[in-house]
Amino acid sequence: MTTSGSGTRAAHRPSRKQWVIEAATELFATQPPDEVTVADIAARAEMTSAAVYYHFSSKDQVLAEAMRAFAAALREQLQAITEAHEPGSDIGASVTALLAWMGEHRSAATVFFVSSAGMSQDAEALRQQSRTELLEELVRLIRKARGAASDAEAAVVGLGLLALLETAAISQVRGDDVYRSLGHRSFVREVGDLAERIADPATQAS
Repeated sequence: MTTSGSGTRAAHRPSRKQWVIEAATELFATQPPDEVTVADIAARAEMTSAAVYYHFSSKDQVLAEAMRAFAAALREQLQAITEAHEPGSDIGASVTALLAWMGEHRSAATVFFVSSAGMSQDAEALRQQSRTELLEELVRLIRKARGAASDAEAAVVGLGLLALLETAAISQVRGDDVYRSLGHRSFVREVGDLAERIADPATQAS
């Protein structure tokens, strides 16, 4: 049933469940998740703990939902990048575009790649499922970039690009020594160049 009274939440406004996920993501990105409490999440979301428990059975479920939402958005972004990729064109720009997107979603990327590591079997299962889905999409991107690639070659190149993306994402969100020493622009450029060499080893000779 739908209503249009003044007390009805506008359709474009995020739900209270989404507020919980966003608040928890900000906390998980800056504190170890095992130190964050439901009360902390409730305070950040400006609601009561009871309201959080109305939507989620536990803090771990909030973490899982945050990870699931990021993984789905990441795959959708890669799909869009793949669709826009011109057949036969360099793959480096597509890889750095995805890295840039992760930089724009820094808190969620930090939770997914860093904070949640080793937290639970559910978190690891979610990350593994996401890796499988991303690899499938990367293989599709490789086939657009290099139509002549065999199944085995596309799979191996896809694994190499996936490992590069994960490592680069972690370096970027942590702001580690490599990222800081190179600076953002040089870091992104080097990632793109390396992606191109992984995708097309012949470029190393040029």
